[in-house]
Amino acid sequence: MASLDAISADKNIVDRRKLPRNKDLSAVMRGARDQLMERAGGNHLERELLFMHTRALIVNTATFPLLIVMIAGVGVFSGFGGSIIVWALVTMGLYMLLGLLARRLAKRGIANRHVHKWQMIFLGGHFMTSIGWAYFAILDCAPCGISYYPVVKAVVIILAMAITAIVTSALRAAILAAFTLPVVAYTLLAAKQLGSPLSAIMVVMLFAGLIFFYLVALRLNQSVAITLALQAEKDALIAELETANAMSDEGRRRAEEANLAKSRFLASMSHELRTPLNAILGFSEVMAKEVLGPIENGTYREYASDIHASGEHLLNLINEILDLSRIEAGRYTINEEPLLLADIANECIHMMKLKARNKDITIVPQFEKGMLRIKADERSIRQIVLNLMANAIKFTPTGGRVYIKVGWTAGGGQYLTIRDNGPGIPPEEIPVVLSTFGQGSIAIKNAEQGTGLGLPIVQALVNLHDGQFHLFSKLREGTEALATFPRSRVIADEARRRGVPHRKAA
Repeated sequence: MASLDAISADKNIVDRRKLPRNKDLSAVMRGARDQLMERAGGNHLERELLFMHTRALIVNTATFPLLIVMIAGVGVFSGFGGSIIVWALVTMGLYMLLGLLARRLAKRGIANRHVHKWQMIFLGGHFMTSIGWAYFAILDCAPCGISYYPVVKAVVIILAMAITAIVTSALRAAILAAFTLPVVAYTLLAAKQLGSPLSAIMVVMLFAGLIFFYLVALRLNQSVAITLALQAEKDALIAELETANAMSDEGRRRAEEANLAKSRFLASMSHELRTPLNAILGFSEVMAKEVLGPIENGTYREYASDIHASGEHLLNLINEILDLSRIEAGRYTINEEPLLLADIANECIHMMKLKARNKDITIVPQFEKGMLRIKADERSIRQIVLNLMANAIKFTPTGGRVYIKVGWTAGGGQYLTIRDNGPGIPPEEIPVVLSTFGQGSIAIKNAEQGTGLGLPIVQALVNLHDGQFHLFSKLREGTEALATFPRSRVIADEARRRGVPHRKAA
């Protein structure tokens, strides 16, 4: 039985040693992501990028003015005079206008349909700042006496490009709008000095720097877009998870209501069925035993006996269904008290002796000595033993034997086992006979009636006592039912006083 459980459990475990089906998995993932992206919407991502650009401009409000002030300070110290101050004031004013525009948008908000318009407005603002850098590109300082002045201008412009590429990466074309004009202005000024290789090198560096930082800004923009897409995907998955959780809660609530309705129905039907059944059983028994006088027709007597037997079978079926229903609903209460398994087994043997004698079956008790009391519900233990003995007697052929054993487990608990020498059960049918209303092929062929609830009830009652139930069987050799109860069920006072033997179960 343990091996069958292990096999069935292994079927529910994902075998991670197998390689995943990459193509199918990738296709499913791409489809799910595309749906989520469509749900998020392209305009939504563009709007988020625009707001990120706005926040970057607000956070870096002092970055460009500080750079301009530093450049102007170095220029004044180098002897530029008033021209560098005029440039600084003009360029700072342009950046201040761009910052005010960003603050206005952050305060006002923007709808998805106006995203493109505001993108063009921001690009226009960056183009305005390019006028300041173009002015810087054409500045000249003959009195300064700096031979490498074109190199200095190119380095300053490239530095401004780098800062702009990082700050405005959320708006892809911002760096082109802000520095195409200065680069062109520098190139036109350098064209007057065609014989100077240094100027040509600086022009090449400026164009290369513009392209490079545009690519950097583009890559940063793509990274931010992917981050926003993943955020939208996560939000959508969270929403789906919440929806699934709500549906699960609703399903659980309905299942609980259905279970309550089932319990009420069974309780009501048990009362409605038991009342006429008692009359059927009583009157049929009176007729079968001819209490009120002889029945001349023997067939009638047989009919009365059949009615009585069928009524008892139906009553047992109702009782078993109710017991199993209460156990499954967690409403089956057990009244624990100290008891000896051997005493309960002996009582059940006396109760089943007549049935066994009718089939010429010998019941062989094998009880270990020195057994201690365990905490258990007497009615439940008696029902366990009676159900197992009834099954064993039912399937044991005439002249066979049924062995009932009580003893100690290796862990200090106690076990009860009932073994017969009947036809046995095919291994593949053991899970079937342990399921509700499940019957094996041999039981179906058997002439005696069965409900298919005896073993499930036994298993449930053993589990209620923190024990384990196993069924072992071989064809043409017999079946053994084993119920074990843990050491925690053994009464501690007696165990400490007398010592718990550690013997293996047979």
